[in-house]
Amino acid sequence: MSKSAAAANGHALWQKMPKANAELFALTYGTLVTELVRDYETTAEVNEQLEKMGYSIGVRCVDEFLAKADQASMVIPPCRALQETAEVLAKTGFRMFLGISAEVQMINDSSFNLRIYENPLSLFVELPQEPKWKEMKYSNLYCGIIRGALEQVNLRVECKFLRDVLQGDEVNEIRVELKEVLADGAGEEYQEE
Repeated sequence: MSKSAAAANGHALWQKMPKANAELFALTYGTLVTELVRDYETTAEVNEQLEKMGYSIGVRCVDEFLAKADQASMVIPPCRALQETAEVLAKTGFRMFLGISAEVQMINDSSFNLRIYENPLSLFVELPQEPKWKEMKYSNLYCGIIRGALEQVNLRVECKFLRDVLQGDEVNEIRVELKEVLADGAGEEYQEE
């Protein structure tokens, strides 16, 4: 799927999705992160919990994505290479669910970076300047969402934030590395004897 087709599909799907107020979304997420900070002792634990929550969301996003695309009579062809997958994720998935697009930078055949210039999760947010907060990945939810969504299409990946606007960088950047192409089909616990 070409970049322009992925972007057009993302825009069309965004138009069909019910919208939430961006400010309410950002404030609700901020409240969630605040509660995690209160419940866990280290920023590493908070980052891990955000990633786990994101994973659960990502697993469900694929079903929603395919269902909405089907309702809109869009054909999302199977991706033949990681670059195609990255483009659909960045231009269609991010647009459909968040109303934003991400820019893809391929590193090699098995990894890419996503650059996010507009981050609705970080509206109204300033992290404290204390050293303890330097390791905070406030939007780590995205890494979990990407990991969960790609696992549903049989791609086991690792995601990590490389740059974060809340830490003083000019852009949010996430590295996605393909670790394994999973076998298609039901897991062992679901197979007949």
